[in-house]
Amino acid sequence: MCARARKDRAAGSWRRKEAFYGYLLASPWILGFLFFTLGPLVFSLYTGFTSYRLDEFTWIGFENYVKLFRDDPLFGKAVYNTVYYTLFAVLLGIMVALSIALLLNLPLRGMAIFRTMFYLPRVTPLVAASLLWLYLMSGGVLRVVLRVLHLPTTNWLASPVWSKPALILMSLWGIGGTAIIFLAALQGVPRQLYEAAEIDGAGTVQRFRTITIPMISPTIFFTLVVGIIGALQTFTEPLVMTDGGPIDSTMFYVVYLYKIGFRFLEMGYASAMAWVLFVAILILTLLIFRSSEFWVYYEGRRKAEN
Repeated sequence: MCARARKDRAAGSWRRKEAFYGYLLASPWILGFLFFTLGPLVFSLYTGFTSYRLDEFTWIGFENYVKLFRDDPLFGKAVYNTVYYTLFAVLLGIMVALSIALLLNLPLRGMAIFRTMFYLPRVTPLVAASLLWLYLMSGGVLRVVLRVLHLPTTNWLASPVWSKPALILMSLWGIGGTAIIFLAALQGVPRQLYEAAEIDGAGTVQRFRTITIPMISPTIFFTLVVGIIGALQTFTEPLVMTDGGPIDSTMFYVVYLYKIGFRFLEMGYASAMAWVLFVAILILTLLIFRSSEFWVYYEGRRKAEN
């Protein structure tokens, strides 16, 4: 009995030592998370209920949120611009990325070169890409091409009508990363499904609709969620290219939040805006996850249900 007790104590001592060294090795990440993520998160939640302008710190309760929804006309404009951009940029991005992936999946020689070429814009820094597109859309090559085609030349980014479509078009610049994800999904579809459908007389469109789309629906779901979360937080492109103009037509939510917090130094109001965005993204993501039960196909889940 004593030998067993000594053995249990030794095993317990070893487990405690193992846990100690495990926490010790993980401590840089744990401390970084506490001081640079969780700490600022909790602090921003508190400052959302204060009038915090760096030089004063006053508790005001829900006044920031009341002002945001009732007294701030630019809030509604920013929400509209952001929803407009998100709706068209995400849907257009998924369709274009899937189309490119279908082309990159063709069994042609040299296809690896084309895959690399489509992916390269993804690694370009957003500021550099934004400056490039600013030059293209405010004149430059685009204006020359339109003039050669005898089409009306205009500065897209200076027009309240065309500024958002211009940024939506620019969002396709880095679509190669999403196309590569779709390409991996397409290559994972079992070939025997296509062969069986072809024997049954199914055409190309029918095979795409009844086999390809259901089999890659988890990838579509992933790109949809990630795309919506990213689009709702669009910041660099409109800030660099238009600074929210013209006439606030590209004043997206995060751009407005940045101006409130770092230009007007209303940190409490900006914190309230940030939490409204967080809750909106959380609710929207949960709704998309809930809807996935009706349109996303998981082979393992279907087998379990059957």
